[in-house]
Amino acid sequence: MLLDGVHVARDAQAGFGWFLKAAAQGHAMGLNMVGRCYDLGWGVHVDKARAAQCYRAAAERGLDWAMYNYATLLALGHGVAEDKAAALAWFRKAARMGNAKAMNFVGSFYEDGWVVTRDLAKAATHYARAAEGGDFRGCFNHARLLGDKGRTEEALTWIERAGETATPAFVAKAASFLDASPIPAFRARGRSAIERGAARC
Repeated sequence: MLLDGVHVARDAQAGFGWFLKAAAQGHAMGLNMVGRCYDLGWGVHVDKARAAQCYRAAAERGLDWAMYNYATLLALGHGVAEDKAAALAWFRKAARMGNAKAMNFVGSFYEDGWVVTRDLAKAATHYARAAEGGDFRGCFNHARLLGDKGRTEEALTWIERAGETATPAFVAKAASFLDASPIPAFRARGRSAIERGAARC
């Protein structure tokens, strides 16, 4: 609430202090949130290496969100040496626990052939699971692959659902992608679908 200014004055530094207190008492999500603060500069200076340490400690305690966050830093090489194989292992652990964002990232590994053999069928399966779990990137990636298979009406439904929880930056990027798509239905109706979803937020 302090981070977001919900019902109290916004004070990210105070929020960071409370997360530190929770982490010191062994609270895994508190530790993960200390990592988020260092990762994104919420109430403290950005320190990706400290963020990675916090994420890993919380991940080793079994928190799926920390697994996802730590895996993201490993995949990108932020604060730690890039290690896509280790990242995939953590994403898979989080995905098995039901983390939809991790499911989407596993799909990306299969689509792009990162440390695994490229396999669009497996990518599609992971994207579909991520979409069903409510991840907006999963919804959009699921829609992309549906569009490639000619299932455009179904794809447009998922594009609209992506817009319902996507960030404004993602909506803008997705709209530009759809405008340039080789799929006529995406060019004609994709932008309106994702913007219609976003308008419901």
